[in-house]
Amino acid sequence: MTEQSVVTSDTTHSSETVQTAPVAAPAQPKPKQPRQLVRFAFYKLDPQWMLLPTEVREQGKTQLNKLISDYGEDALVRTFGLYGLRSDVDFMVWQATYDIEDLRTLSSQIRRSALGPYLRETHSFLSMTKRSVYVGKNARGVHDPRLVIQPDDKKYLFVYPFVKTRPWYALPMEDRKRMMNEHIRVGLKYPSVSLNTTYSFGLDDQEFVVAFETDHLADFLDLVQELRETEASMYTLRDTPMFTCVAQPIADILEAIGA
Repeated sequence: MTEQSVVTSDTTHSSETVQTAPVAAPAQPKPKQPRQLVRFAFYKLDPQWMLLPTEVREQGKTQLNKLISDYGEDALVRTFGLYGLRSDVDFMVWQATYDIEDLRTLSSQIRRSALGPYLRETHSFLSMTKRSVYVGKNARGVHDPRLVIQPDDKKYLFVYPFVKTRPWYALPMEDRKRMMNEHIRVGLKYPSVSLNTTYSFGLDDQEFVVAFETDHLADFLDLVQELRETEASMYTLRDTPMFTCVAQPIADILEAIGA
């Protein structure tokens, strides 16, 4: 008698039912911590604006100040003056949000404001927060602070786009980690300087946008000079233009540049 016929016979003449173990539901992936979109927009005011009647200029300044203030109720926004420091920029607007439409909406509102036709956007960098591949998750916990822009609101913000050479990405991960550990050790020697690193792969022309905050200009200069001597710096393709930004309310900036 074959095994198949035995099974058939048992099934026919027995009232017992076979109990099967319940199938476990597939494990659900843990929800990922959302990342923020970040934008650094640099503006230059056309001198022709200063030739308009005083009342027109006052209305324009009030309007732009309100736009920035209203935006800050729902998303992060900071303004910085660069007048007197660079010839091509008067001020910068730093934004962070979870919705790309927030970035587009503020840009549109500024363009359509009374000041809009007289503001030239000289530079703009788009990026996103992301976990570092050189620092383990366990060192930061479940919620990585690098995924959320939380400004220290120090006096100075140093911003620049950053691109590494292609040979950097061809190196083994252990070699890159070793060099980045040296990079991190140098940074720890300057506790007055904090770093916000954001990523632009596929989003903009650069690979990263770095933004350092500090109250001490000299500390940042010394930090950058020392970083030039690290092994990882040999794999830097581009890290310009560099912007020295001074934290300042937009109303004060407009007053200072004679708007």
